[in-house]
Amino acid sequence: MPATLIRNATLINEGKRFVADVLIRDAFIEKIAEPGVILENSNFTNIDAKGLLLIPGVIDDQVHFREPGLTYKADIQSESRAAIAGGITSYMEMPNTIPNVLTQELLEEKYQLAAQKSMANFSFYMGASNDNLDEIVKTDPKNVCGIKVFMGSSTGNMLVDDEHSLSKIFNNSPTLVAVHCEDETTIRQNLSAFRKKFPNGAPARVHPQIRSDKACYLSSSKAVELAKKYNTRLHILHLSTAIETSLFTNEIPLEEKQITAEVCLHHLWFSDKDYDQKGNFIKWNPAIKSEEDRQALWEALRSGKIDVIATDHAPHTFEEKSRPYFEAPSGGPMVQHLLPAMLDLAQKGYITTEMAIDKMCHNPAMLFKIQKRGFIREGYYADLVLVEPNQPQNVTSENIHYKCGWSPLEGTRLNHQVRYTFVNGAIAYENGKFNEEVRGQRLLFDR
Repeated sequence: MPATLIRNATLINEGKRFVADVLIRDAFIEKIAEPGVILENSNFTNIDAKGLLLIPGVIDDQVHFREPGLTYKADIQSESRAAIAGGITSYMEMPNTIPNVLTQELLEEKYQLAAQKSMANFSFYMGASNDNLDEIVKTDPKNVCGIKVFMGSSTGNMLVDDEHSLSKIFNNSPTLVAVHCEDETTIRQNLSAFRKKFPNGAPARVHPQIRSDKACYLSSSKAVELAKKYNTRLHILHLSTAIETSLFTNEIPLEEKQITAEVCLHHLWFSDKDYDQKGNFIKWNPAIKSEEDRQALWEALRSGKIDVIATDHAPHTFEEKSRPYFEAPSGGPMVQHLLPAMLDLAQKGYITTEMAIDKMCHNPAMLFKIQKRGFIREGYYADLVLVEPNQPQNVTSENIHYKCGWSPLEGTRLNHQVRYTFVNGAIAYENGKFNEEVRGQRLLFDR
């Protein structure tokens, strides 16, 4: 692979913005220097990036790529390709595929699939159930991102609702525990009541009333209680309510936190006011809730109580999402649009661009202790993204790369476009074209 010299780029990295040249060689960042210091060479691939933003590749800590078992919705190749088009160079994928990833053997089979098919770097969570502790404790923290516990709705045998099982998992997990927090008893009671209230079918706007603030807080506060009791390294996924933000602190550095939190783009972008227009196409679990909740999530993000921004990318077919509310599955695709959307929101003043990069790139790398990724540093892997600002483009079905072919952001005008995505030094995406031969690597962790 020839060396690549990126010239005159505006780097946004570690809270700073500055113009520099970056030399990439053999998958790594070899040198960062003032413009003109690194001499051009005919053996280099030279890219003049004047006017473009150069940022670390985004690390998405929560995706559902649906393989194996649900590949009519999505697969590792199609969704990693869409991720690359959106500047995501590394992802961590969930275990609720078919079969559920509840054994070490099934976990390694997914790694083998990704090594063959994934354009982005990858890691996979080991799944938890009420009865697979013997498999959980075998997990190697150096090459697996974490243990995923569904303390709320899931598919197959992955709802962990037994108190004794939860205690054993939190007490014995060899690595980070990531949790989906919704109280299943509360949700079932609410669902029963709303089925009676709407015998002929309910509108999508009831979703946050069924999957309520109370359901979220009961479960997330329980997870925090268990983590404190057993000194578990806990990461709570996709916060959706104002009340849950009280469970987290901004008074200690991220590297010292035992309990951390994530928020997803859809909970920052939409509110319950959008159900009448978008319907099931913004039906997620946990539910998108009120404007007050949305604003509280933004405040917790800015203050440092929430550490990471991710997608919970979870595609379903257009036909599935078009079914009546009670029958339509929850989840939607987001990996192609996370970075451009967050840069747009930064441009509108919700957050600084530097902080957005912290939450999407630096913090996931620190929080999961990922080896040599998430920063633009000499000696680190050259996972990099060049973005052109002030280059509007509408999200349409024609420019969507998801296998499902739709996006909840269709019709939105985004002001930033990804021009280049580098994965381990290789150009995987360039001005709308993919290098289909690029393959990502398994993420490794300094634990």
